[in-house]
Amino acid sequence: MSELGDDELALIISWVNDQNDRKSFSQVCKQWLNVESQTRLSIRVFEPELLHKFLPRFPSLLTFECSKRITNNHLEIIATTCPKLEFLNLKQQSVESQNLVGFDDISDFDDVGVLTIANGCCKLCKVLFRRRRRVGNVGVISLVKCAQSLGVLDLGRCSLINDSSLEAIGCMNSIRALNLEGCSLITDKGLAFLATGSSSRTLKMLVLAECDRLTDFGVSLLQGMCCLEELNLAECGPKVTDNGGMAVASIASLKRLNLSWLINVSDITLVAISENCRNLVALDLTGCEMITGAGIRAFGYHECLESLVLASCDNICGDDVDMVLKCKSLRSIVLDKGLKMWIPMRMQENISRFCKLHWR
Repeated sequence: MSELGDDELALIISWVNDQNDRKSFSQVCKQWLNVESQTRLSIRVFEPELLHKFLPRFPSLLTFECSKRITNNHLEIIATTCPKLEFLNLKQQSVESQNLVGFDDISDFDDVGVLTIANGCCKLCKVLFRRRRRVGNVGVISLVKCAQSLGVLDLGRCSLINDSSLEAIGCMNSIRALNLEGCSLITDKGLAFLATGSSSRTLKMLVLAECDRLTDFGVSLLQGMCCLEELNLAECGPKVTDNGGMAVASIASLKRLNLSWLINVSDITLVAISENCRNLVALDLTGCEMITGAGIRAFGYHECLESLVLASCDNICGDDVDMVLKCKSLRSIVLDKGLKMWIPMRMQENISRFCKLHWR
């Protein structure tokens, strides 16, 4: 084995995907350690304070992941050491996890760090900044201008993001998936940038959950997105009504739609969706208190619907559910647990024969 050169070893380890096996490979000798380091394509970091010691060993990294607190200085090290990066996952821990470890937002990275990444890692295709609450418009605008191949961007819970960022994103030709969950500063003006810019021809997934400044006007603009397959409008507030819902129903390309807790959306919207969104496979109507059995029954003959969520929908009865079962493609249905005592056991068993029944 000692006669094997670096090229031969690199070819061998290229077939090794299991991280434990790669670790064992690197522990054989210094040569094997060096080859493993030179060929490693991904890394998950748990102690970013040690980045300066070990990251230079991995010049070929394409994927970098870290959910811990990470500073602007750390991002500078990443940008300098890993110019080939394609996937940067800095998605933050959940709020519960942050509280347990005493996470400190003040020392986390901000736009200065994002600018460094934007200038040093121009090949980025996928960036996740979820819950990094110091990330703002300056950093995002710089990133989308420098990373010309950026296709996936997660800014969920980045509370400083507003319409300025969406103006820049709207000009992108590569963006396919955009998560803006909880970005409460976004308004109809921002949606106009997305719906009328180059992004309207490329976006396939758009998450606007909890963007509660949106109104029917902004939501109606989304009908100009000809490729949109997944749309999440959950908890966008009372200003999104059937007027916006009817516009959404005109997006024929939709496959997944979440209208949870839109309390002013009614059966009118559901009937339109059932008639126009023929490719729809998943629909979440949790908490849509105005919908009734009349709207649900409209999906009885839908040809593609596989998942239907009706939790916290009080105006639905067992007969309505029975009608929906005529949808032969249906695989899963979620009902409010409060209905369980009102739906006869025989009917529950009948529902379970056709699809998975869940109570929430």
